[in-house]
Amino acid sequence: AADGNLHPILVLDPDLPGIPDAAWQAAGDIFGAALRLGGTLTGEHGVGTLKRRWLADELGPDQHRLQRRIKAAFDPHGILNPGKAL
Repeated sequence: AADGNLHPILVLDPDLPGIPDAAWQAAGDIFGAALRLGGTLTGEHGVGTLKRRWLADELGPDQHRLQRRIKAAFDPHGILNPGKAL
């Protein structure tokens, strides 16, 4: 039994200048399926750079705003885990 928390690995060429569109599409397919099946994008580790595109889809707009406000309350200068979603 599990909560649907995913740890997908998309293996990419590290010499590429960015993340290819095909990788973003694959991630969207994986995360979209997880959410449709009642799973979650993340668990105890938070949301980083890859999954943040889909965070609002999971939380909904009200919860997404609330989460951002909570983070801002504890990290008003954005120094904790900079560049990450939450």
